[in-house]
Amino acid sequence: MERVTLNGAAIEYAVRGTGDPLVLIHGAILADAFFPLLQEPAIGSHYRVISYHRRGFAGSGRAHPPFLIAQQAADCRALLHHLGIPRAHIAGHSYGAITALQFALDAPDAIQSLALLEPVVLEAIPSGPSFGEGLAPIIAMYERGDNAGALDGFLTAVVGAAYRQVIDHVLPPGALELAVTDLDTFFQVELPALQAWHFTRADAQRIRHPVVSVLGSDTAPIFRETHDLLQQWLPHTEELVIPQVTHGLQMMNPRAVAEGLARFFAKHPL
Repeated sequence: MERVTLNGAAIEYAVRGTGDPLVLIHGAILADAFFPLLQEPAIGSHYRVISYHRRGFAGSGRAHPPFLIAQQAADCRALLHHLGIPRAHIAGHSYGAITALQFALDAPDAIQSLALLEPVVLEAIPSGPSFGEGLAPIIAMYERGDNAGALDGFLTAVVGAAYRQVIDHVLPPGALELAVTDLDTFFQVELPALQAWHFTRADAQRIRHPVVSVLGSDTAPIFRETHDLLQQWLPHTEELVIPQVTHGLQMMNPRAVAEGLARFFAKHPL
């Protein structure tokens, strides 16, 4: 990957392929969770794909609290500017999907379409208040210095008990070890930023881009509830449901995700 300094921090990025530009914004914990999607011809052979490691992940610079979601979106915008790309399709997973929503609010002219893979709008969904309660034992493990245990608890909760087999099968070697190293970013930077982030119906009404909400059929309630909320707040949102997968949908069935996204982007070319 190449490196560039953006907004005062080094950011790792890679550009592959030709066609309409497509930016992949990864979620929390796993820096390379979009790696399987890059191997799928529907995406890798038809788009100029820009993937990068957000601050606090892999070889990018560390993120220091407070580092808000708007700042994450500003990093993405700065990367596009560095590459000379005025407008692109944006696909974000989980925390990356939240970043994509914020990007759409802050720089609407830079976005052609939005693909949102299971974001979460905590303050507006029924399961939101219980989110912190569910995380409490995992946070306690992290605070005791048990990063490996906290990582296991979190990935089991959102991906499922078989997450290790999934990750070992589709991600580059050392992905879980890297996640343990990067775990401070999640607990010290991203959780506080998520709790401080506000996205309202009025915000949603400002988003006029084509949007597809991508959902795993077996995912956790907080992601299903946010998917339903987006369908209400953004009536023009298309729906893509990936069968028999959880929150790790682009790792568990990358072909279905890639082909579904490619169909969506093809309807909304630059």
